Amino acid sequence: MAFSEHTVRHLDHLAITTQSEGRVPGLAAGVARRGVLAWTKGVGAADLAAPGVAPDADTQYPIASNSKTFTAVAIMALRDEGKLHLDDAVGTHVPGAAHPEVTIRQLLAHTSGMQREPVGDVFETLEFPGRDALVDNWNAAERVGRPHTHWHYSNLAFSVLGEVVTRLSGTDTWFEAIRTRLLEPLGLTCTTLGVAPGGRAAGRYFVPPWSDVPVAEPDLLVGAVDAAAGLASTLTDMARWGGFIADPDPSILSPDTIEEMCQPQVVMDVQGWTAAFGLGLMLFRDDAKRTWVGHTGGWPGGITGVFTHRESATTGLVLMNSTSSPDPAAAAITYASTALDREPVEPEAWTPGTAVPAELAGVLGPWFSEGTEFIFSVRQGALEARAAKAPANKPPAVFERIEADLHRTVSGRERGELLRIRRAADGTVEAMNWATYLFTREPLAFGEWL
Repeated sequence: MAFSEHTVRHLDHLAITTQSEGRVPGLAAGVARRGVLAWTKGVGAADLAAPGVAPDADTQYPIASNSKTFTAVAIMALRDEGKLHLDDAVGTHVPGAAHPEVTIRQLLAHTSGMQREPVGDVFETLEFPGRDALVDNWNAAERVGRPHTHWHYSNLAFSVLGEVVTRLSGTDTWFEAIRTRLLEPLGLTCTTLGVAPGGRAAGRYFVPPWSDVPVAEPDLLVGAVDAAAGLASTLTDMARWGGFIADPDPSILSPDTIEEMCQPQVVMDVQGWTAAFGLGLMLFRDDAKRTWVGHTGGWPGGITGVFTHRESATTGLVLMNSTSSPDPAAAAITYASTALDREPVEPEAWTPGTAVPAELAGVLGPWFSEGTEFIFSVRQGALEARAAKAPANKPPAVFERIEADLHRTVSGRERGELLRIRRAADGTVEAMNWATYLFTREPLAFGEWL
């Protein structure tokens, strides 16, 4: 869908403001719906050698740590295939690796306590370990914090996850595994290891704080750190990737697994509680209480942000070709949330059901537990429940039948817990137990039912 002219003008103004206030040589911004760009804006110059040519949706930028989201999805797919467990120690899959208490889950969530970068002051020397040196580098690294105590970001952690992906995929390199497993099936043809030669690529610059004359940044070959920061991509490809995060192709990754990745593992922003980290994904809350999932990226000459509101399948994107740039998460989320505020996604039309399962007929309507009223209903043949005073935007609990009068909560409140329907001698439903709590047709005190 295309946005209205008024919305486009407003989004254009936001992108120009980001570029001008941030002194970014060339900025590419976009908002996508279901993986397809609905708005893009290029501001400035993609490459200062061609100052009149703005970046567009197919200009390739280094996406830096947005590469981590690909590594994380590959790890989760390997888990779903039974090739690893999230609580496996790293050494289970990387023989010879030290730090035996560090687990795959900790690496994904940046809760391992391992140091941020590979050993060797790599951003001073610009020399990064290759695969052949990664295990020794990991073994020499310091565990600077206790596990699960604080969020501590680590490129080294994702470098090791890349090694796990490579070994369990049976490929020669991490990128080969990512290309086969993710890029080719999703049609991400402009996502490459480093900037592809011969294509339309953004230059990479540092803009000094006391002058307006950019300095070219060097190309970096980062070896084993590719899994943390090695990819380059475009607005078009990253929009499609955001669409996948919103609604994954089950042949690539289960929707339940993406949902698992979006569950907070640790709070990043312990002051404001607006940001958390899941399994390889950053989670941000905007002023409208929407949750945005994705990642930022920062690299010499490249800053990126790609964030998706999964419920509306709306993705905000910003790609910037400067080392020091405006907050990429804030920019990407502002573009997308502005689009959602101005042009919300149309709700789905209500569709009548065809039948109420006979065994649920006596379950429907109001029930009480601990004095609180709950409404049980059927939608498309499935039993649902919600607190009578719950806000309209809070999803109901949904149940799945196991056997007669026994259901499992598969989403929403008390997910995973059992609902047991209790019947009188004549077959009428007289009570229920949900997560062991008693539900009756009238509000009762504890013990009053006995």
